[in-house]
Amino acid sequence: SFSLSLFLPSILLCVFSSFLKHNVIDDVLSSLSRGASFLERQHEHINLDGVVGFLMLQAELKEAVRTWPHTDPVSWAQRTSAVALVRRLDQSFDKAVAALQQNDPKYYREFEPLLSWSFWLIPQEWSSTDPSLVYPSTMATECYDEQLSDKCLTLLLGTWKMNGTPCIVTKPCRDTMTQFGCPHYSLSHQLLYFMIGKMRGCTNLLKGDTRASRANMTEQNYERIFCSNMMKTNQDIVKDGLTEQTVDIFIENILICGLAGFSDFYKADWLQHILRLQDEEVGCFGRDSEYELLEQLQPHRRVKRREKILPDGCSSHMTAVAVGALGGYLNYYLTEQDITKRPLS
Repeated sequence: SFSLSLFLPSILLCVFSSFLKHNVIDDVLSSLSRGASFLERQHEHINLDGVVGFLMLQAELKEAVRTWPHTDPVSWAQRTSAVALVRRLDQSFDKAVAALQQNDPKYYREFEPLLSWSFWLIPQEWSSTDPSLVYPSTMATECYDEQLSDKCLTLLLGTWKMNGTPCIVTKPCRDTMTQFGCPHYSLSHQLLYFMIGKMRGCTNLLKGDTRASRANMTEQNYERIFCSNMMKTNQDIVKDGLTEQTVDIFIENILICGLAGFSDFYKADWLQHILRLQDEEVGCFGRDSEYELLEQLQPHRRVKRREKILPDGCSSHMTAVAVGALGGYLNYYLTEQDITKRPLS
């Protein structure tokens, strides 16, 4: 016999989980709105890596708006605020990109293809990382050279000279980008290299690789290996407690592997970690209250290019990766929520 008492809890659970999703989506949207205010205020000062994070967000938002599930008024109201956010960002980008072109024309020209939201493709299907692919050991220092990495990307993009041929892979680039055992930023740049190649339309980045041990490797294999190791990095970071040193790579890993289609990076408690890092007052992420003091003490310290500290003590890089990651969460939650896209159990 059919028992209503058995049926009710599952219906309530369904309603409750949908209500929680709605709330989380509200939290993400309001955080992104504060992040957009930051871009509006700082568009002259934000560096190229910073603008790219916001462009990834823009691609995520446009996809979200396009596929937003037509389920109920609450959801539709949320879509309306996402549309408003897209419009605000569009206006800021024009100013930010113009400023980049002026402040650093060479760097701008080399990475111009990345400076359009339509370059960044949003995952249409999801996969998961595999713990068995984690390296037995990892190098203690980065195996990453900013000059070489930039050079390899310009060869892929075709911006290494005026009207350069795109999709060129030299042996040093291939060896560096497929090296196993790299940590942190090296790992995320290796993954980004393959993603940018795919988005640029380059087929077969691996064709010159004659190593027998790598005979059957595909670009997807490399992406899965890299993200499985980035997952391990993030799990270790959370286990040890997020610090000022580790939080930036933690969020960058979520952003890039999420964009590569690994949905297991979109963990609910990781989302809460990111949201808590936002500065309520200025809307950026990674604001350092002691920053002004530091600058006075060491005015000449060399800062990584990807880490530009802005006049209000905000980190351009962390803010950009955080909003990009939040855009990824938004899209993932929407595809999860859309009943039509759920696998039939």
